[in-house]
Amino acid sequence: MIKILFICHGNICRSPMAEFIMKKLVDIKGVSDQFYIESAATSTEEIGNDMYPPAKRMLDQKRVPYTKRKARQICREDYDRFDYIIGMDSYNMNNLHRRFPYDSKHKIYPLLENRSVSDPWYTDDFEKAYRDIYEGCVKWFERLSHD
Repeated sequence: MIKILFICHGNICRSPMAEFIMKKLVDIKGVSDQFYIESAATSTEEIGNDMYPPAKRMLDQKRVPYTKRKARQICREDYDRFDYIIGMDSYNMNNLHRRFPYDSKHKIYPLLENRSVSDPWYTDDFEKAYRDIYEGCVKWFERLSHD
């Protein structure tokens, strides 16, 4: 089983969107039983809060199913539990590398190779964030399907 943990700052916009987009992709391909997918935050600001309503509306618009959830912060045990820890932007990546300075198992990666995922918390552009996240999830699914 491939275990993926998506990471953003608060775990209420980008990382849960990535979680549910990836869950839909693996479901469509009929390989849900081969993946375990979650999301978490680098910060404590939104702990316990559900996904931000505009993020839910974007997933509704794109017909991506989701469930009620509670934001949580990444913890040390997550490094051992997950095969891939995927950050949304350079800020998240810096925080991940501070938290896990010795990524000896090479588990920490950005969602997109050459740029950060647009942060809709600041831009209010959930469409652009969705496009970035979808693009990254498709590429990761293809990569993981060929490994």
